Amino acid sequence: MPQLRMRRRMVLGGLIMAVIGGRKAAAASGTVVGKAETIRGNVRRRQGDAEERLAAGGAVLDRDYVKTSTNSFADLALSETRILLGPETELLIDSFIAGEGGTLELGLGRMVFDRPQGLPKVDVVVRTAFGMIGVRGTKFFCGPSRAAAFAVFVEHGAVSVEGGGVTRMLSAGQGVDIGRPGAAPSEPTNWGQARIREAYASVGPG
Repeated sequence: MPQLRMRRRMVLGGLIMAVIGGRKAAAASGTVVGKAETIRGNVRRRQGDAEERLAAGGAVLDRDYVKTSTNSFADLALSETRILLGPETELLIDSFIAGEGGTLELGLGRMVFDRPQGLPKVDVVVRTAFGMIGVRGTKFFCGPSRAAAFAVFVEHGAVSVEGGGVTRMLSAGQGVDIGRPGAAPSEPTNWGQARIREAYASVGPG
């Protein structure tokens, strides 16, 4: 009987290690879509059940869930596109292909999407609790701003902001506010320099 119990423990232990190893292998098999250029504070990435601290120079994978803590900041390079994440921000790279685009999901916080002018356009969709942002190669901010629960500002290029059954088209210098999830975006307005500086400063160094 003691030998039988020992064999059962060995089999069970082997199964547990196989499951853990399988999860780690699945996490490691994700496609690399970029890297962390700059990290400040505590930034973590999760792929499936595997979670680790993200350091500067570390790989960013498709389906990565990246989370910044208080007083933390992340500058992610997805090919030529930079994604800047401010403090207490959560981003899922749902799908991304260099040179083509993909889908990002902003759960909490604020971010800046920055693709330099002159590069080929890419199709990117940013999903948020406040609506959808359609991007065609541009630079924009999105997240809480002043009294607005959520706002979008375009520095260059153009984006569409859809929420509450309404779609607003924004061009350079314009922004919209959204008061709550499910609400329609406001009419586009030209933002002043003070508000623009505040928005970018809330994300971090860029």
